[in-house]
Amino acid sequence: MVLKKWHGSVLLLLVSVFANALGAFVGINIGTDVSTLPSEINIVAILKAHQITHVRLYDADSRLLKALSNTGIEVMVGVTNEEVLGIGESPSAAAAWVNKNVAAYLPSTNITAIAVGSEVLTSIPNVAPVLVSAMNYLHKTLVAADLNFQVKVSTPQSLDIIPKPFPPSTATFNSSWNSTIYKLLQFLKNTNSYYMLNAYPYYGYTKGDGIFPIDYALFRPLPSVKQIVDPNTLFHYSSMFDAMVDATYYSIEALNFSGIPIVVTETGWPWFGGSNEPDANVENAESFNNNLIRRVLNGSGPPSQPTFPINTYIYELFNEDKRPGPVSEKNWGVLYTNGSAVYPLNLGTSNQITGNSSSLFCVAKTDADSDKLQEGLNWACGQGQANCKAIQRGQPCFLPDNLVNHASYAYNDYYQKMHSVGGTCDFDGTAMTTAADPSYGSCKFAGSSNSSTSGGISPTVALSPVSPGAWSSNLEVSRLQFLITAVLFVALMFS
Repeated sequence: MVLKKWHGSVLLLLVSVFANALGAFVGINIGTDVSTLPSEINIVAILKAHQITHVRLYDADSRLLKALSNTGIEVMVGVTNEEVLGIGESPSAAAAWVNKNVAAYLPSTNITAIAVGSEVLTSIPNVAPVLVSAMNYLHKTLVAADLNFQVKVSTPQSLDIIPKPFPPSTATFNSSWNSTIYKLLQFLKNTNSYYMLNAYPYYGYTKGDGIFPIDYALFRPLPSVKQIVDPNTLFHYSSMFDAMVDATYYSIEALNFSGIPIVVTETGWPWFGGSNEPDANVENAESFNNNLIRRVLNGSGPPSQPTFPINTYIYELFNEDKRPGPVSEKNWGVLYTNGSAVYPLNLGTSNQITGNSSSLFCVAKTDADSDKLQEGLNWACGQGQANCKAIQRGQPCFLPDNLVNHASYAYNDYYQKMHSVGGTCDFDGTAMTTAADPSYGSCKFAGSSNSSTSGGISPTVALSPVSPGAWSSNLEVSRLQFLITAVLFVALMFS
């Protein structure tokens, strides 16, 4: 009996390590309040063209689920808010929903999660008493169909249920929801699922009355005198996004739960707004989403949970022009409906590397100290003899105009010229290598197979599970092969 338990523990450990080795991912939400929504076939063609590997649907649209079959794209389907009450009151309604919207499409459509409602506690609080019942009924149906290991059940919640998210270490859920949230967390723990969080630094900044600088919301480095520090833990927060995620981890911990990972089901930044929404602009949206992608794909968690990757879904694929509310509410899309990008964003389009290159690039770390970054940039463009013309005002790589982007360009130009004779990608700890080509548009990163000259400073990466790091793709494959071999070896020894 002891041997069997040990055997099971080793297998679980190896499987856990194996899963972590696969890296974090960035997916995208697909809203459909669009006047000229492309056909399902065209939507899937756009997803494939941009190498998008994870999508979240707000419902379970049959035509889109059929179109997604045999693509390998991981799909999160949604129970609409209008459906939650009926499912929460009837096990048979839950069974019918799973059979119609999940089981009917597996395995050809790679459905991996059910999101039950959207921000139920804050948007339809009268349904809260049956929320966890709905989740339980859906899960039991999945168990009966032997699909519970393939499909996880959770429910996206707004950060608004945490009244005071800063400092993160003292954050707690709104006590009026404690009973429901406790049951929710117990369900997630029992079913090995994850907490779904909608976290929007855009709103955290615009509603914050100037408490936090905009660079903090956009993942940009802060000068040493403006560092954001939790006074209780002394953790430094390089972005509002990390602080929001950590506030949720601490709130979960306050109810005596641990080991429940968080997936950010919505985040993003609007690229156009009304006259009273000056922060909703293209430059900020481009900066936020490019930096978000780099942040998530480095595979680390927030300060309190550094080993938990923050898998994230960007809001959203297309502008939803039919949505009510302010102008900004209609302008979160990263692509136009013809598939072209609203602003430079490396989604693997035809003028960019799509992952076939074995080149390594050297880029600045988004959380690096700004003074050290400036020193590194000055050295690279001076003594390091990097060609920094492309990042001068008016040149192809000047925008986005921030220290991380300019340092990334300079670091990489130096690295591509000098690494064969001993030049390193370190710059006093402010740089890292990545296999993902950060080139975009007419701005080409030195070392890109599409580049004949130096260029490209965008720190973006493809929306696919590639974890930037100091190893090549071949080394990563070898690591995975080792883990697979180890799992099989232990299973054979103790079977």
